[in-house]
Amino acid sequence: MANPWEGEVALVIGGERYVMRLTLGALAELETALSQGSLVDLVARFEEGAFSTRDVLALIVAGLRGGGWRGSTSDLLSAEIEGGPLAAARAAAELLARAFSLPEAQG
Repeated sequence: MANPWEGEVALVIGGERYVMRLTLGALAELETALSQGSLVDLVARFEEGAFSTRDVLALIVAGLRGGGWRGSTSDLLSAEIEGGPLAAARAAAELLARAFSLPEAQG
């Protein structure tokens, strides 16, 4: 089970359950991978519902890497994510929220 106190979010990819989290290193990697703006801009895009699929993919990859996964973005391009793109977007948003707030503050 994913531990919200550790900022963890679970996602099933290719039938295997992964636990993602945004460590400091994963956040640095994410910031480098962003095509535009900073982490603050990324948060704003999610809050406004103006995020891109590139944002979702970058967050998922960073979260997986923070959870110990050693793959790359290209490994996920044809991967089957349980729940499809909507579940991926929800997991990415939750991952971002958990990285910057306490679990009870998330409602």
